[in-house]
Amino acid sequence: MNRREAITVIGGAAVGWPVVARAQQPAVPVIGFLNGQSRDQLAHVVAAFQRGLEDMGYTEGRNVVVEYRWADGEVARLPALAAELVGRQVTVIAATGGDPVALAAQRATSKIPTVFTIGGDPVALKLVASLNHPGGNITGISQMAPLLDPKRLEVLHELVPGVGVVAVLRNPQNANAETQLSALQAAARAMRLELRFVTAGDEQEIDAAFAKLAGMHVEALMVASDPFFNARRSHIVALASRLAVPAVFHQREFVHDGGLMSYGTSATDMYHRAAIYTGRVLKGEKPADLPVQQSTKVELTLNLRTAKALGVTFPITLLGRADEVVE
Repeated sequence: MNRREAITVIGGAAVGWPVVARAQQPAVPVIGFLNGQSRDQLAHVVAAFQRGLEDMGYTEGRNVVVEYRWADGEVARLPALAAELVGRQVTVIAATGGDPVALAAQRATSKIPTVFTIGGDPVALKLVASLNHPGGNITGISQMAPLLDPKRLEVLHELVPGVGVVAVLRNPQNANAETQLSALQAAARAMRLELRFVTAGDEQEIDAAFAKLAGMHVEALMVASDPFFNARRSHIVALASRLAVPAVFHQREFVHDGGLMSYGTSATDMYHRAAIYTGRVLKGEKPADLPVQQSTKVELTLNLRTAKALGVTFPITLLGRADEVVE
């Protein structure tokens, strides 16, 4: 080998070294974040999710990429958005914001690990085989919302103990609709309350339901927990204000939009927990081995300004238990 050939061989090898080094670097994991609402509605829970990732050693934009897909309140868009994330070959899917999102992710893939935040029973929804041993590619956090609906009714009754007729806005398309209905009826019988149900599963039905309520002379209102209602909370709060009766909601976000009070699990806590599970999956754990967690942080939120407008006064028992009072 002459001198020129030796230089060529050595130079060629040197050029190849950085390529080999780059090839050996691990790929940055990608989280597919799927949600039925819009980002501007959920900036605070996205921040909680990001904090959870950081607790697990992942910082968005540094050592993890997050691909966001928002359905903007249109449940029918969820299957296509889930399919997009599968096509993107994300490392894990965070299916957040309710049962329809988790079900869309489950139908889109049986291979990509998925972490959900839902309101219902994941076993009844056939998302997992059991709470302790999910058994498939999916696990997550459930707030078991139907169990809290009777408690919301109790809180409303505590505010207005003389109430006799309570209206309930519910979505009959909710996967937990029957469980929700039977639990509320049992609670109402125990408190000797008469419930009058109105239903809404789309935008027009919400307006029609409140128009119907205006002629029913109800004394109080409860909005049942449902992801569809979450995505339209400002509109529902505005309609409830026109009805001018005490109303209870299931998330503090309704109260921050002007609702009277809420009693329910903390959305920020759920998203933080979901991020922890997502981080554990990124580190190699399998959803099949991660038990479904139940969100246990419950918040009572009261709005003094709305109470004044309605002419109601929160009893000291409620004020003393409140986690947050909006003035």
